[in-house]
Amino acid sequence: MKEELIVSGKHLPDIYPVLHLWHWEISLYLFLGGLAGGILFFAAYFFITGKEKEMPAAVKWAPLIAPLALAIGLSSLLYDLHHKLFFWQLFTTVRFTSPMSWGAWTLGIIFPLSLIWVGSYMKEMFPGWDWKFNFLERFEAFVIKYRLQMAWLMLFLSIILAVYTGILLSAFNARPLWNTSILGPLFLVSGFSTGLAAIMWISNDEKERKIVSRIDIFFILTELFLIVHLFMGFMAGTAVKLEAFHLFIGGDFTIRFWIFVVLLGLVFPVTLEILELKDYHVPKWVPPLLILFGGLMFRFVMVDAGQITHFLY
Repeated sequence: MKEELIVSGKHLPDIYPVLHLWHWEISLYLFLGGLAGGILFFAAYFFITGKEKEMPAAVKWAPLIAPLALAIGLSSLLYDLHHKLFFWQLFTTVRFTSPMSWGAWTLGIIFPLSLIWVGSYMKEMFPGWDWKFNFLERFEAFVIKYRLQMAWLMLFLSIILAVYTGILLSAFNARPLWNTSILGPLFLVSGFSTGLAAIMWISNDEKERKIVSRIDIFFILTELFLIVHLFMGFMAGTAVKLEAFHLFIGGDFTIRFWIFVVLLGLVFPVTLEILELKDYHVPKWVPPLLILFGGLMFRFVMVDAGQITHFLY
């Protein structure tokens, strides 16, 4: 008979802590939040730089996705809550040291802001659009007058929204996979890349697509660099960091991460984008679809894998 001395119960399944408290709802929200942040950032950026007419898909059409993505993401968050009637308590206080407080207030501002931004372009996108009510007509005129100031605010808030999705995870000190300063910039870059992918998918203008594609190549390469840096940090870290690293090297998440996220979601689409810029024929929907798929899988992998990692003692 083999005797085993248990000095801690933390490694026993479902004893301490309970594993997998976060499910698909959180992963979906993190993806949609980053996507909306990326779309709104580039809508504001191209408007501020005076490229509204050159980049109509980025400034006008893609932002239609943002409030819808945020609405679905917030609905998934609400669905995940056990005490749904008390969500409003997030807005009764401000804690500057809490990523969740930053996220709640940012979402509370940027969601209506995205609706207002889209509403200000409705007549341009849909000729014959009528607001029906005079006060909405006056509000539209007011928004158009101060659209530049609104774009600056949206630019700032979209950065917070996209980076907060990663900082939210990195603030969990008890999860070695999440507890790294790289996660915030990594989620920011990934969110911007998925936002650019959405713009590429919508745009029918060849020149606009090439501009967006060049920017996206930079963000994908940056994302690959951050991923390498992330794993180098794990390899040079403590035993629990190495255990987190081994989940992706021969562990349960090896195929999901390296095939679905890195290869199909980053390497393959960036290769297609480079070929497309060199005038090779590439179906325009393939690179954006792969980038969006890779961004979604990245959130699912990070959320699921992070809950497995823990400190034993």
